[in-house]
Amino acid sequence: MPAVRTTCAYCGVGCGIRARTTGERKIEITGDRDHPANHGRLCSKGTHLGETVGLEGRLLYPEVGGKRTSWDKAIAHVARGFARAIARHGPDSVAFYVSGQLLTEDYYVANKLMKGFIGSGNIDTNSRLCMSSAVAAHTRAFGEDVVPCTYEDIDEADLVVLVGSNTAWCHPVVYQRIMAARAARGTRLVVIDPRRTETCTDSDLHLALRPGSDVALFNGLLSHCRDVGAIDSDYLARSVAVPQDFWAGLADCSLARTAELCDLPEADVRSFFNLFTAKARTVTLFSQGINQSIRGTDQGNAIINVHLATGRIGKIGTGPFSITGQPNAMGGREVGGLASSLAAHRDFAPENLAEVQRFWSSPTIAAKPGLKAVDLFRSVREGRIKALWIMATNPAVSMPDVSLVREALAACPLVVVSDCIAETDTTRFAHVKLPALGWGEKDGTTTNSERTISRQRGFLPAPGEAKPDWWAIARVAREMGWRDAFNYSRPAEIFREHARLSAYRNEGRRCFDIGGLAALSSRAYDDLEPQRWGERPFAQGRFPTPDGRARLVSVTQRALEAPLVRWPLTLNTGRYRDQWHTMTRTGLSPRLLQHRREPLVEVHPEDAASLALRDGQLARVITPQGESVFRAAVSAGQRKGEIFTPIHWTDCQSSGGRTGLLPRGKVDPHSGQPGFKQTPVRIEPLEYDWHGYAVARTLPGRIAAGYSTRARVAHGWLVELAGTRDPGPLLASLLPSGVRIESHDAARGVRRAVVSQGDSLLAAIYLTRDGSLPDRDWIASQLADLQASPVELLAGRPAIPGDDCGPIACVCFNVGERTIQAAAKAGADSIEAIGTATCAGTNCGSCRPAIARLLTELSSIELEAAE
Repeated sequence: MPAVRTTCAYCGVGCGIRARTTGERKIEITGDRDHPANHGRLCSKGTHLGETVGLEGRLLYPEVGGKRTSWDKAIAHVARGFARAIARHGPDSVAFYVSGQLLTEDYYVANKLMKGFIGSGNIDTNSRLCMSSAVAAHTRAFGEDVVPCTYEDIDEADLVVLVGSNTAWCHPVVYQRIMAARAARGTRLVVIDPRRTETCTDSDLHLALRPGSDVALFNGLLSHCRDVGAIDSDYLARSVAVPQDFWAGLADCSLARTAELCDLPEADVRSFFNLFTAKARTVTLFSQGINQSIRGTDQGNAIINVHLATGRIGKIGTGPFSITGQPNAMGGREVGGLASSLAAHRDFAPENLAEVQRFWSSPTIAAKPGLKAVDLFRSVREGRIKALWIMATNPAVSMPDVSLVREALAACPLVVVSDCIAETDTTRFAHVKLPALGWGEKDGTTTNSERTISRQRGFLPAPGEAKPDWWAIARVAREMGWRDAFNYSRPAEIFREHARLSAYRNEGRRCFDIGGLAALSSRAYDDLEPQRWGERPFAQGRFPTPDGRARLVSVTQRALEAPLVRWPLTLNTGRYRDQWHTMTRTGLSPRLLQHRREPLVEVHPEDAASLALRDGQLARVITPQGESVFRAAVSAGQRKGEIFTPIHWTDCQSSGGRTGLLPRGKVDPHSGQPGFKQTPVRIEPLEYDWHGYAVARTLPGRIAAGYSTRARVAHGWLVELAGTRDPGPLLASLLPSGVRIESHDAARGVRRAVVSQGDSLLAAIYLTRDGSLPDRDWIASQLADLQASPVELLAGRPAIPGDDCGPIACVCFNVGERTIQAAAKAGADSIEAIGTATCAGTNCGSCRPAIARLLTELSSIELEAAE
């Protein structure tokens, strides 16, 4: 069967994929060499998409009140519930909470229904949590939410500055472009991040600044540019409006003062400033470290100010580049999926309201912005929102202060959830579940971080009664009485309407105009090639503002919170290399879980020592909002006084590791984006009577241990365990019936049990009070062995030792650290040589920093031995 060209389901890089069906729910994935975003490269997540398209855990049929029903009855129930709330309490008593996982066509129909027919602005998206501060910063500076850069600018830059972005893990294909530019043209790389992440491995300079001090750093840089004559006065005069007191606001931004505010060595700040002024072709990529702050918009404008003032925008190899986290965050921004915008990059100005209402021929129009995500869920909890429809997202995990969110969902009279997955932390609160299509099944478009529109094509049959999101939304709209306006039969019709709206009475007022695609036939839509709108929007120095000029925006560094006695540390949150959001997809892949099978809290060695916290020990992380348990990882990459936890784990996967319980609901005043990066916190070590793990083909819904976290392995599960009570009930719940052998050494606190059936291992459990445990990977591999030896399993090791590749470093090719070390000892002394010898690092490249670390460590060991 020929391969289908489609687009990856994960981050905002928007990589092209060729997917070939090889069997029932089996696909072969390769990168699309003809796609401009990736030219054939894929990261580990995209490479292993084939492991996530099975039907395990899928929501296949509509449900109302926990019982299967027909689509007709489910649609009627939703429509009646929303209509009843609107009739009794007004249009602002209902809301949609949507997602960057939706396709543009889904987003468009949802926005049209809420803003143009229900008449409320209450549609917001989980993109509020990741890039809305960049949207607000773009709008303040440019007059419109326009990303002015492309990936080709990275290829042509002489300096790349990464701010608040672990690009090597979160956008690996972009990181490989940066590495290619370094190899081809000597591009310099500066990483600005409180943590020393893998992205720093190949950098020329790492600035581990104090969290939240980014405005001080970039104001200091701008002041330095002025002092050394690096300001482009001609460009400012032609293209930028400068507030009268703007430069006076930089009076106290000397290099020394900047270094003090940012808690950085003056020499490092000077090096950065000198690099910036020396390299005219500069691209500054910024991501969640900038956006997820209560000052995120100001931080974004501080970056944009420097580029505008030095004329480094609209030219090849230059610009401020906000790189998005989700595959279609940009498409959602284009259609108006944020509560703060109307549609097609229009705001709520009276003329825009009139134009959009006229275009839609709608009975009403939302007169003002709706509630942003945090306020939306507060309004639900306070009883002002009576009906809520959640689409393709998991806010009971991903929102800040999720205890409040869960209280809101529990109290809401009508919660509708559209999802592909039956059981998530959010669907547990649903009165109505609507089965949605997943990646590989749905059909439409996405827009990536550089404004390239790509097709996502369906190549798998719809399972059960799953339907496209746009179809379900349109059916509800028609049931509510708006039949003609939502009489869509295919996504091409929706896309054409979206394109027409972008051009409607535009006349050059807005950069976003894809009117040239409005006449696409359905066949041409099916065949649509990736294409970018607004090739280089600001190349002529003109901006979509009333006077055609961009704006420098005066921003000042706000005082940062001092540590408190009760909350002496600062919590930072973020992503792991091989996981995505709340792991409903990536958690199905055994390979993607090899990198991090358990949620870790990373702690600086001095902080760990002061707390008597050991590496590998379980620890409780506590904030005023809540608490959760993590495995401690002592890391010199952390700044002292700060800790880091991942965002991915949920109630469905773990009794701990639930980061969403921890951040507070404070938001940026301009964008409404929550400040996930700077939460006051404390951490304390936990002591359990015993710890261990189990492997099993199947697991019970609830695991009777003080701490547990489950990870998918080939043919089953690996479960980390700890507890203080008698583990007898745990063994009873985890071990199925079968032939069981067991050993119990009470004096040493060791307990082991193995259950098999014939020659197949069904489950095994290993507990200890304070001793070592057998190798997890070897034990887990025995689930696949049809001749597993119960004696060897009880001993925890094979009778004849085999090769041990060590912890997996390269997930793409399943290459372990010991294999890499062996290749290095055999003479492979560079990342490229390791790749030739083992294939590690030759696909997505996200493991290249880890390979570099291993080579450095090995070189240090050999040097010490020689001395």
